[in-house]
Amino acid sequence: MDSLTQIVLGAAVGEAVAGRKMGAKAALWGAIGGTIPDLDVFLRFFYDPLDAALVHRGFSHSLLFALIAGIFLMYFSGKGSGKKYTHRTWFLLWFLSIVTHPMLDIFTNYGTQFFWPLDWRLTFNSVFVIDPLYTLPFMVLLIGALFMNRESKRRRIWNWIGIGYSCLYLLWGVGIKLFVYSKTDSYFEQAAIHPKRAMVTPMPLTSFYWDLIVEDDSCYYIGYKSLFAPFDPKQIEVLPKNHQLLKNIRWQGKSRITEIEHITNGFYAVEQHRDSLFIFDLRFGTTTTITNGTSRNPLLGYGFILKDQKPEKLFSHRSRDFSKINFSVYWDKVFGK
Repeated sequence: MDSLTQIVLGAAVGEAVAGRKMGAKAALWGAIGGTIPDLDVFLRFFYDPLDAALVHRGFSHSLLFALIAGIFLMYFSGKGSGKKYTHRTWFLLWFLSIVTHPMLDIFTNYGTQFFWPLDWRLTFNSVFVIDPLYTLPFMVLLIGALFMNRESKRRRIWNWIGIGYSCLYLLWGVGIKLFVYSKTDSYFEQAAIHPKRAMVTPMPLTSFYWDLIVEDDSCYYIGYKSLFAPFDPKQIEVLPKNHQLLKNIRWQGKSRITEIEHITNGFYAVEQHRDSLFIFDLRFGTTTTITNGTSRNPLLGYGFILKDQKPEKLFSHRSRDFSKINFSVYWDKVFGK
């Protein structure tokens, strides 16, 4: 999730663990703990974009890292505060504020390598990486709690209501995703499409609007489902896979297809534009609905700059079409208008 959300979650956990003992400092330490796993973003300066994507949300987002970091920070925090707080209090504060970060990220499109060193990325793909309906109520309840006296029972109640709300919202997302996924085949059969495999992901900023991607041997078919309107097969987009364009591409002497398939869970499309070969990560969908059809480019991906059909540079790609976002039309689609 985004940094603000992780700060809110970490602060709420810190408050729950030690707010009565430490006051607002517990939320501050928890907020710091909640941001620690994402410090691995700085590793991108030492890796190419594909390797950086593999490293991100790896070890730093694992249960093992949370245990090691929790013990390490417990020791130094305990020394710094003398005997004012127990080692148990410090360990629980650091461990829980750190481990809940990757636990939350498991629900996003990215997922995490929570059981590192196992290579398996755990993802429910049931909440978008930025979702105001998750973050804002949680944040309001936390801020309200922090303005109350540390001994106040109401302060603890408000904070736990926020934590409870966050958990229920995540469960809501999983439940809705499973419901939509169970209907995917019947939705696409309305357009005489019989998919081999399907992926369902939340659309940007909401859990009320879902991106449905299915595939056959040569193409992806992308549809959209609002919880407030029937599925419309006329909105289905067709995106050729073009995986063959990567067949002869070698970067630093080796094919990168295995890494690309691992990062994207096998849902990627390839397009060539002049001297650039774009690899689109379809887990994040396209810009079609958020731009009201003025752009159909996928949001995220990677690419090679080619020279004589050989890769000269590997880069990460983010759509430049965000300036075309039409929020009024997008929200109409979200609510099925």
